[in-house]
Amino acid sequence: MGAVLVFCESDEKGVRTSSLPALTAGAALAKQAGGDLCAVVIGKGVAAAAAAAAQHAKRVLVYDDAKLEAPLAETWAPQLADAVKRAGASALLGTASSTGKDVLPRAAALLGAGMASDVTAILGANRFKRPAYAGNAIEDVEVAGSVVVASVRQTAFPPSAPGGGAGPIENVAVGAVDALGAELVALHATQKTARPDLGEAKVVVSGGRGMREGANFKVLEELTDLLGGALGASRAAADAGMVPNELQVGQTGRVVAPQLYIAVAISGAIQHLAGMKGSKVIVAINKNPDEPIFQVADYGLVDTWEKAIPALIAEIKKLKS
Repeated sequence: MGAVLVFCESDEKGVRTSSLPALTAGAALAKQAGGDLCAVVIGKGVAAAAAAAAQHAKRVLVYDDAKLEAPLAETWAPQLADAVKRAGASALLGTASSTGKDVLPRAAALLGAGMASDVTAILGANRFKRPAYAGNAIEDVEVAGSVVVASVRQTAFPPSAPGGGAGPIENVAVGAVDALGAELVALHATQKTARPDLGEAKVVVSGGRGMREGANFKVLEELTDLLGGALGASRAAADAGMVPNELQVGQTGRVVAPQLYIAVAISGAIQHLAGMKGSKVIVAINKNPDEPIFQVADYGLVDTWEKAIPALIAEIKKLKS
């Protein structure tokens, strides 16, 4: 079998933390396939990311060019396809992030390869586990063909740790780049906060439609900060404009698996459960005892958030003092 190539997303600091689980999955797949773990970095000014990726992989291919500054699938996917051929790779992996979900399927199409999306376990060189039906079923999938492409669920694999040495970094000359008429109009970055990233936090506190308005999320923010966690929300709360869309947890939002997940005024629709039921401990607070959230909760409190959350905050402050 050939090498396993992992697409590493980058930011100004280096490799994005969301790509570290993909490197872990890539190492597991490389062990199954009997090949080397390689990495590929694409963008403009990605030297720091290349150096960071080299701490995890035996070889790093770098496509660094001003024409690749915008994260467009139309321009990045051909570079991934080229990297697979240069590395002699039998598999291409990446994280099932918004960028990964955009770029990897197009790269698979260019390679004429089969693809498994959102995988949660490596079973073999071309066999994976992945959730189906909003996480209500787990299916085993086998990808046929000489090249396998897969996106991995970030919360299903631990972050990769740097190895003992650094693999060689190869800068690939980027030829003509055709965006096929696509262009990046604007990039709206999320508001910077001292809280951990939602997908990486050990504690997540989420509010639902029952919070009624955005101003009421202030009390959840206080609880979140006391616990050193991240703030989340149901789709209903995000769609109602109570919180920004990037805080949405669920099938069409972020998938999280923290040590502690506190669901406040959330009914527990199947779409929301798909994004959080992998949490180690789930606490549900809702005034309606018949809500489905209580069926998956480890601890449930039937009460209004107006009474429960201030009382919980007061108790936490007592313990901290």
